[in-house]
Amino acid sequence: MSSFLIVSILFFSALISGVAVFFVKRDNTQLLKLILSFSGAYLFAITVLHLIPEVYHSGSTPGEIIGLYILGGFLFQLVLEHFSQGIEHGHIHSDGHAEHKQAFPIAILISLCLHAFLEGFPLASGHRNELVFGIAIHHIPAAFALGSLLINTKLNKQNIILFIAIFAAMTPLGFLTSKGISGGDIGNIGQYFDKIMTVVIGIFLHISTTILFESGSADHHTFNKKKMLAVLCGVLVSLANFLFPHEHDHGSHGPATGTEQHDHHDHNHDHNHDHDHDHNHDHDHDHEH
Repeated sequence: MSSFLIVSILFFSALISGVAVFFVKRDNTQLLKLILSFSGAYLFAITVLHLIPEVYHSGSTPGEIIGLYILGGFLFQLVLEHFSQGIEHGHIHSDGHAEHKQAFPIAILISLCLHAFLEGFPLASGHRNELVFGIAIHHIPAAFALGSLLINTKLNKQNIILFIAIFAAMTPLGFLTSKGISGGDIGNIGQYFDKIMTVVIGIFLHISTTILFESGSADHHTFNKKKMLAVLCGVLVSLANFLFPHEHDHGSHGPATGTEQHDHHDHNHDHNHDHDHDHNHDHDHDHEH
């Protein structure tokens, strides 16, 4: 999948979902809850089946350190939710007090944009098709919830669309940034790419598990057939990608390490040395004749 297509899917899925708040009744959220359940199960399965094994198999960071960064990402998302109030889970805050409805939710918008920006990072490390699909689905209820929140403020329609567009641009921007890091185009921070990935994995684990616990009925422990079906579909789609993997762009799995570059250099050096040795030997042999 090309970078242009990735950016387009991520941007327009969030933008259209956010703008849909002007045309769709916000009191009926059953469909959004089912979409949330599907996306939560899909993201969780993708993280467990693809992202975590890939980071552990990279070999550039010890396993214990990887675990610490994953835990850090999990806790970091917990802090972000303190400011975002769960908008990334599709929570629609339409029952607030009048004075809260008139204030611009700057803290919510900043934390939500930071969350969306970090979600774009894994897209530069492979498994693009699977993750683009999961993140785009996940952003549908999140963007709709953000639009529902903004429509209760004093902002006019144009400004609401502007802020939804800013949110929609965050994940594509995160993808392009991570692509620059993994390609070595952005300074020397490519050596920290795997650690950034582990933080994002922790965020994905928090988001997906929270969605699975909260989406569905008011009583989170009540068995909901529709929710379970959505969760099962999300897992099955992820398993299909796991059992029947597509070819990925191996050049985008991260920057080459210094060891890899050194080995490649040594290989070329040895090859040239052997070539020169054979050439000199043949020359001496001809000279003797």
